[in-house]
Amino acid sequence: MFKVNENYLKLPGSYLFSTIGKKVNAYSAAHPDKKIIRLGIGDVTQPLAPAIIDALHSAVEEMGKAETFHGYAPDLGYEFLRNAIAENDYKARGCDIAADEIFISDGAKCDSGNIQEIFSLDNKIAVCDPVYPVYVDSNVMAGRTGTYDAQKETWSDVIYMPCIADHDFAPQLPEETPDLIYLCFPNNPTGAAITKAQLQEWVDYANRVGAVILYDAAYEAYISEADVPHSIYECDGARSCAIELRSFSKNAGFTGVRLGFTVVPKDLKCGDVMLHSLWARRHGTKYNGAPYIVQKAGEAVYSKEGREQLKEQVAYYMKNAHYIYSGLKEAGYTVSGGVNAPYIWLKTPDHMTSWEFFDYLLENVNVVGTPGSGFGPSGEGYFRLTAFGSYENTVEAVDRIKAAKL
Repeated sequence: MFKVNENYLKLPGSYLFSTIGKKVNAYSAAHPDKKIIRLGIGDVTQPLAPAIIDALHSAVEEMGKAETFHGYAPDLGYEFLRNAIAENDYKARGCDIAADEIFISDGAKCDSGNIQEIFSLDNKIAVCDPVYPVYVDSNVMAGRTGTYDAQKETWSDVIYMPCIADHDFAPQLPEETPDLIYLCFPNNPTGAAITKAQLQEWVDYANRVGAVILYDAAYEAYISEADVPHSIYECDGARSCAIELRSFSKNAGFTGVRLGFTVVPKDLKCGDVMLHSLWARRHGTKYNGAPYIVQKAGEAVYSKEGREQLKEQVAYYMKNAHYIYSGLKEAGYTVSGGVNAPYIWLKTPDHMTSWEFFDYLLENVNVVGTPGSGFGPSGEGYFRLTAFGSYENTVEAVDRIKAAKL
């Protein structure tokens, strides 16, 4: 008789945002007259920029003609997109990254879940706490995390690096030596950022202990401070210890279009084995490439018109972030984030748990956020709000929260 992968049975409950969706749907069904404002999931709301729409239309026209039709994409992605990424995201910032070290995919979430496949199950992972759930859950599915402690909400073979207010929600170097280190900056969920000097410490540490940093830079477009790096490859030595994951979802609104990429430098090796070769083999075997139409839209992100239009879009969301931050602070909440990231991280009032505050907001002001405990034990007592809604809904949501009596 067939058997299932029992590692899946170790996962506690459902995926965080699935649980939120079920709660919201149940409340909405019971109260159809209520206007619910969703500031929970990090999904964008502004339409695709005109330059991107033009590129999509043009690519669709190409696909309708035999002489310009495109079938399977190259394994790494089309050269026109990889060259645009290498020039604009890396060489323009002084980073030594070549086009053939860039792997195009359908998003950073998939890559962050799949990248662990090229590493041995004996590797020990270190994660920020709180953390984007995919990093941990995908390693649970692989069988790398040990046993789960339901009371502590931790895994025995995972190194947790608490990101607490005393350290501006930045992790400290772990006492136990990890093999794989997951870092996300600007951070999801806390909205925190670290300086180039702080990131250099992580690069130096990884090279010293022989660890690999899996660096999620999905929110780099929201960086506003000069000393915050946009890429880990701005740091000396990063080519020999770091893999970077990027997304078009948050910087260009591609959540419904799907496009991302992962950078694996050829200098990153385990003995004589290049991780670049392993990821190329995995990519070629298990992935058939992002559609030509979508990759042409991605190329438009780097056009003069695209850059200008997306700068305005990012500014729109950061205006929302500023309104949430200042409004909640005015109301007496302890808040952080919202400067280099579209996330606001707030302390729950009156010693409420994260889920108690979630229920309170949903039932009393009809606003949806994300309980901090869903991101890990250090997230308990905190709550995440996103700036990806419309400005009008953002203002109304904050005003409702301010008016509530807690």
